[in-house]
Amino acid sequence: MKKKRVKLNLVLLALVSLYFIVGLPKPAYAMHIMEGFLPVQWAIFWWVVALPFFILGLRSLTRITQANPELKLLLGLAGAFTFVLSALKMPSVTGSCSHPTGTGLGAVLFGPLTMSVLGSLVLLFQALLLAHGGLTTLGANAFSMAIAGPFMAYWVYNLTMRLSGKQRIAIFLAAALADLLTYVITSIQLALAFPAPVGGFMASFIKFAGIFAITQVPLAISEGFLTVLVWNWLQSYNPQEMELLQLIKRERQSNESI
Repeated sequence: MKKKRVKLNLVLLALVSLYFIVGLPKPAYAMHIMEGFLPVQWAIFWWVVALPFFILGLRSLTRITQANPELKLLLGLAGAFTFVLSALKMPSVTGSCSHPTGTGLGAVLFGPLTMSVLGSLVLLFQALLLAHGGLTTLGANAFSMAIAGPFMAYWVYNLTMRLSGKQRIAIFLAAALADLLTYVITSIQLALAFPAPVGGFMASFIKFAGIFAITQVPLAISEGFLTVLVWNWLQSYNPQEMELLQLIKRERQSNESI
């Protein structure tokens, strides 16, 4: 029975992955907000906002790898999952694009601070190696995808688990809502930088968010299903690492309660 379930998960994983690769339009050379698109003051502002989270994330990542070096492969998998999904682009609005984010899985596994580092590194590599995004807008892109999204995933997962105890539903909601929040934040960033002549920030936000919603809602749902399949795969093939993470989380929660 377990073998049949594993085979079914692998088949579903392959089908959803095929949808992301084949079913989407050709990639757009952008990464949320492209190089030089934001005014200088806003580019600097988002760098300043994102840097503290990155520094705290480095401390969290260091603690994890030093205390449990056997989790390095799982950390690499979380980063690779984010890299692959966020590299699948489709045009959305001028200066930006839509794509899955892949940050929900790492946020649930290791926490949002660790994911702030992994997500920021993914964005940096894509900007330098794939010409997706840029360095001036890295702070804004990191805040939306590597910070806001993972924190949403972490909170949604824990809240859903407390209310329902159903893990697969919690994983789905965490991944899907993290994806959607990323684009809500991106819409806010663009609206702040480019308020509409009539209606100002709110009119501009509604325009950007409305255009993003056309492509991002189905992408977020698809990402939620794919993340559940990957989670099932991890539980089947990496039970020791998953159990170790659960123990770490229980110890952290007990220490916080004390």
